[in-house]
Amino acid sequence: MEGTNPVNKKLTAALSGGAVLVAALSGCSSSGGKGPDPKLEAWAKSVCDAVPTQDAKIKAANAAISTTAADTAKPETLQKTDSQAFQDMADGYKAIAAAISDAGAPPGVDGGARRQQDVVRNLNSLAASYSGLKKQVDELNTKNQGKFASGLHDVAVQMAELEKKHQSGTEALKNLQQGQVKDAIAQQASCKKVASSTSPSAG
Repeated sequence: MEGTNPVNKKLTAALSGGAVLVAALSGCSSSGGKGPDPKLEAWAKSVCDAVPTQDAKIKAANAAISTTAADTAKPETLQKTDSQAFQDMADGYKAIAAAISDAGAPPGVDGGARRQQDVVRNLNSLAASYSGLKKQVDELNTKNQGKFASGLHDVAVQMAELEKKHQSGTEALKNLQQGQVKDAIAQQASCKKVASSTSPSAG
């Protein structure tokens, strides 16, 4: 199955933006002043508590695709693994979007509602894209290696194009984390856990 593996490696490379995006929801404290407003801390906790589980799901999906790329996997195995990975990534981003949506706008923050809605829109858009990729992978012809490799190549190309959405989502998360919002999030153990596991030097 040598014809399929190089393409799956392209998928692996294209997936790298996911972990960076989730890590954006975790930054370091921006000031050494008094702590954030208690209401804002409660808001941050409701958001951050939903992150570790979904972060783990997204990372596991990345790892699954990387594993099949390293192996001489059969088309059926690649299809099954990639399909499940895309589903898990879609579910992960959708769940984080739901947590941020349910939390509402960060209290006492100018433009907080607009920033919050921007994040939710970006994450839901990513989730929809991954759902679309899952459907595309499910429809690949595993009985014809040439057609399968060609179809998987198309998926890899679309994955690479998703990098723009990852960047947009990361920027939206950073825009949401201004001033006390960043401080409140930085104090949450659940977001600290994601930050340390993804980028120890972040800050």
